[in-house]
Order: sequence, then structure tokens, then C-alpha cells
Amino acid sequence: MKRIKIFLLLFLCFITIPFIRINAVDLNNYDDITKEIDSLQRIFNDIKKATDTNEKTLNDLRKRVDNIKFKINNLEDEIVRKEKEVKEGEEALDYKKKLLFERVRLYYKNINKYSNSLINLFLAENLSVSLRNFFYQKSLVDEDRNMIIKIVTYVKNLEEKKASLQSEKDQLAKIKQDVEKQSDFLAGEVSKAKNYQSELSTKIAQLSTRQQELIAQRQAGLNLPKSAGTSAGGCVDDRGIDPGFSPAFAFFTYGSVHRVGMNQYGAYGRAKNGQNYETILNAYYNNVKLECRNFPNNNIKVQGYGEISIYDYLKGIGEMPGSWGNSGGYEALKAQVVAAASYAYSYTNGGSGDICTSESCQVYIGSNKGGKWEEAVNDVKGKCGDGVQVMVSNDTGEVIKAWFASTHGGYVWTSGEIWGSQKPWTKHFQDTTSGANSFSELNERAWDRESPWFYCDWGARAQYNKTAWLKSEEIADMANIIMLMKKDSSVGENLYQVDKPNPAGKETWDFERVKNELSKRGGSPFNNVNSVSVSVDFGTGKTNNVTLSGDAGSQTFDGKEFKDFFNLRAPANIQIVGPLYNVEKH
Repeated sequence: MKRIKIFLLLFLCFITIPFIRINAVDLNNYDDITKEIDSLQRIFNDIKKATDTNEKTLNDLRKRVDNIKFKINNLEDEIVRKEKEVKEGEEALDYKKKLLFERVRLYYKNINKYSNSLINLFLAENLSVSLRNFFYQKSLVDEDRNMIIKIVTYVKNLEEKKASLQSEKDQLAKIKQDVEKQSDFLAGEVSKAKNYQSELSTKIAQLSTRQQELIAQRQAGLNLPKSAGTSAGGCVDDRGIDPGFSPAFAFFTYGSVHRVGMNQYGAYGRAKNGQNYETILNAYYNNVKLECRNFPNNNIKVQGYGEISIYDYLKGIGEMPGSWGNSGGYEALKAQVVAAASYAYSYTNGGSGDICTSESCQVYIGSNKGGKWEEAVNDVKGKCGDGVQVMVSNDTGEVIKAWFASTHGGYVWTSGEIWGSQKPWTKHFQDTTSGANSFSELNERAWDRESPWFYCDWGARAQYNKTAWLKSEEIADMANIIMLMKKDSSVGENLYQVDKPNPAGKETWDFERVKNELSKRGGSPFNNVNSVSVSVDFGTGKTNNVTLSGDAGSQTFDGKEFKDFFNLRAPANIQIVGPLYNVEKH
């Protein structure tokens, strides 16, 4: 028996014949994961120290952690497969052990016979018979020996795989623990970053009542056209005018005023394209139907005019040029008649109240405009006899307050988005012939692109050829005041425009003072800016971000944030007057 054990040990030392193949987990993945965790740890440490966390970077880190988790899942799948193989090997082990004992017994038995055959070989009288017996016994011994080797090797291989599997499981458990720890930390950092950004946004986005009033006053002074029928001319397009300095920057707004309801120039464009007035109205108002309504005695109370016939009133509405009826826009006039009648009915609560004659309500000129406008009013009147055709909301059953404005700039917005009071008959959509995903496409496809107020840089100053162009240092100042507000929101009343008295009665800080105050608070002010760009959500029609680059590097600001502070700081009456704007460079 001792001889058998020695014999087996010698074979185990020099011979490795795997009975089954169990694939090992790819340990290169462990190295990759460890390297990525180390890299993430360094980045996380940097983030901890940062005071202005970049959410984009954090989102990228989250993706990297998710990728690590994906790799871990693959490794776990491999380990599950390997455990299955080991389990199957262990289930077969009992049988292999029994087979091993039997083979050892046979080997011991047959080797004795082999020894006897060898002796008989020399003593036998019949050599041929003895040789056959000898080689037969030798073959039995060899077969037993080979089988024993295979079984012992199988057992050895299985034990090694079990040990390797346990080691790999331990490594994986540690990696999972590290990744979960980093993932939890990352989630906390993202949350803190968002809270921090939210706090900053709240600090600088909530303008004071005085600031809001000031912006409203400044924009009122621009005489923005609220209706297409105004006598005001179009805004001046400064792109072809040299201000006398370079580089020069100007901010151009798409559209004018509130942009809720019917886009009058859009209706004009649609009418010229063959749309009838019902189609036009359904394009601008959500889920409405046309019905006939009667005012008391078919009269409406008009401030300064007493009670007059509703149709005399409609014939004197000055909200849309009657001349459009002679240039393909007749159906737009009819759409305006229904919108004006609906607005008047809703505003006066079915005729019980009165209506003003200015743009605060809708413009009434006091007399019949005649021409195509009168013709359009009579056409609509023919639909209802003595009554008037109005739009009724299918959601509420009420006659809608049909807001409208001259030029929306290619987009229509809901009342909730503009005024905070959502009405179901208002909607938000891109008002174009087909989808627009760039400024050039919007300029080509917007229904109201013919409006003189479609793309304007609003305001001007006496110098610089009466343009709205701004100098490099003036744009740099815009960036500096926003960065300063992020550092210290208490200084807002010192950051009004430098060419007018301070409305808060405080000292207005000029460019140099702003730079000094920003530096004191650890900021890096711009002295000049050489490029400005915007990023836009063309789906909703809003400028998302403004990026300025100059001698202090690059800074990106929220589009509304930049617009609000621009409108407080810009010289003269220069303003950005809507959510969608672009920047031009001269």
C-alpha cells in the first residue's frame, strides 16, 4: 500500500491531465475596475473640495460607475457559471472516490498477478502462453494506473478551482463594496450639487420687485408692438450698420410681447398658404369649437362710447391691417374677427361689463375701418345671424379669452408659461411650416417670418450710429455682474445700468468697481470678451445658455439668468425681450 501511495505522488508531481475544463474568471477585469475606482476616488476628492460643482461632470462619473457595475454583473455571471461547474464536479466526486478506491484495489491485485506472471514467464514450459498472460496482466495494471492518475488529477483540479473561486468571490465582494461606497458618495455629491445650484439660482433668479418693475418700465419705453395693426414701424436691424468699434455684439430677440394665442403675422402667413380661418384658429387655440353667442340686445358696452352694436364694434377693431385682405390674407382677417369677438365676450362676461379701447384690452378705433376688414366682419356675421361667432372651450364650455399678439417669433406659448395662470385653450408649439432645428431653418420656416418684428435687436443709444451694438468690455461686465451675484447676492442694488441714476438710491458700481469686488470675493473677472455663443432648445423655443469667452477663460450662464441681468445692466434702453434670442457679432 505504501508503494502505491509513493507511486501516485510521483505521478501527481509530473503529470497534469485535466479530466474536466473549468474556465477561470478573467482577472483583467478586476485590474480595470480597480484602476477605474482609483481614478474615481481622485475625482471625488477633487469634487469634495470644489465650491462650484459641475453637474455635467457628476453625470459623467455616474455613467462610469454604472459601467463598473455592468462589468461586475458580468463577473458575477461568470462566477455563477463556475460555481455550477464546481457543484457538478463535487456531485461527481463521491463516485470518483469510490472509483478510485476500486481502481487502487484492482491495481494492487493486478500488480501482484503481474509480478507472478513475470516469475512464471521465466519458469514456464510453454513460453508463448506465459507471454500472453504476462502482457495481459501488464495491460490491466497500466489501465488501472492511468485511471488512478486521471481520478487523482480530477480531484486535484477540482480543489484548485474551488480555492480559486473563493479567492475571486472575495475580490469581487470587496470591489462591490468599494463601488457601492463610491456610488453612494456620488449620489450624495450630485444631490448636494443640485441643492447648491438651486440655492444659487434662487439667489440670483428671483429679482426684487423694484428690479422687475424697472425692467417692465424699460420695455414699455421700447413701444413694443402688441398687435399687427399698430402704426409703429419695425425695429431697426443693426446687422448692416457699423457702430464704429470692433468687436461688437448685439442680442436679437425672436418675436415680441407675450406670444400667447394667435400669432397675427403667423395667421397671415397661413392664410397666404391657403388655410381657412377655422384651420387657423384651431392651429392657435387648443380644443375649441365655433359657436354662436348673443350679447344683450346685440350690444357691447365700450368705455368712452357707451353701448354700441357688437358688429359696429367689431368693424372698428384696429388689431390687424385690413390691407392684408388684398394680399392673400383674407382668411386671417376672418380669424381675427372671431378672436376679437371671443375676447370681447369673455372680457365683458357675456356683455354684462364694459371693455376698454386700448391695447390693455383690444384696440377700438371708434369708426368702421371699411374695405376688406368690414367684408370679413360681414362674412363672419353671416354664420350666426344677429349673434356673433365665438370660440368655446371643449374642456370648460366657456367662451375663451382669445389672446393674440403681432409676432411670436416662430413659437406659441401657454398662458401658464407666460403669466402663471394656465388656461386649457392655450398651447405651446413650434409655429413653422415644418420642424426647425436651427436659426437658419427657423428664419426660413416660421409662419410669421415676414413680420418686421420677427428678429430684432431692441433699443439703441444716441452714439454708435444709434445702434444696439455693445463693446467687448460691456459684454465682459455682463459676465462679471452675474459672477459677482453668485458670490454675493446682497450687492444686487449696486448693479443697475451705469448711465442712469440708481433706482434704489444707492451707488451704482461701474465696470472697474465690479471687477474689484469680484476679485475680492475670489472671482476671476473678465476685462474683455472676444466671443459669445448661445445654446438653444429649438423644440420649445428657448435660449438655454449663453457662453462668453475672453481673457478670463469661458463662462456659461443660464439663458434666463443672463437675460434678466442684461436687461438691468444694459445701457440706454437696450433689451432682450423674449425667451428665444441670438447673438450677432460685427
